[in-house]
Amino acid sequence: MSEKLFAAINAGDVATTQRILSSGAYAKTRDVEGNTLLMLAAQRGDLPMVEMLLGAGAEVDAVDAAGWSALTRAVYNPELKHGFADVVQALITAGADIEAPIGYGVRPLMLAAGYGETAVVEVLLSAGADVLARNEGGYTALMMVKQKHYVDVINLLHEAEQLLGVGEGSCESKNAPGSNVVTFMKRPAL
Repeated sequence: MSEKLFAAINAGDVATTQRILSSGAYAKTRDVEGNTLLMLAAQRGDLPMVEMLLGAGAEVDAVDAAGWSALTRAVYNPELKHGFADVVQALITAGADIEAPIGYGVRPLMLAAGYGETAVVEVLLSAGADVLARNEGGYTALMMVKQKHYVDVINLLHEAEQLLGVGEGSCESKNAPGSNVVTFMKRPAL
């Protein structure tokens, strides 16, 4: 039954997945690599499947051996080179931990920023992600994204820091020691 269940998940076949789960399969089932059904659906950006699995009792904050959850997989899929803001929002609504770190203390906001996922960054910031959180190297999401020149994400994170009273104009430097950073600013609305 597990093979059919994983095949249905990977095919995006919500009806078959739901039928298999209704016949007694476990929504918290993992594959041989430790991936949950929810993780697989989230990394593909399959919102209908994610919503159905959450409704069937899938564990929103389950992690694999590397510490990746369905949320971090939806933030950015390196194979597809894409993040899925709608799936991220659904997982947050279901109670996903927006501050749960993966390796090196990288949080979902840092991951999204580092890959230039503007829509995902917006969702995470709206949900209250800590813009000032630092990874084990001392970098914030803004420091990380400035190295890659994703202007839209830089502007979002810069504005979020300003709302907290830090960033440009603050006496405390938020840049890593020895780094050269160019700050991009939006023009004020007329």
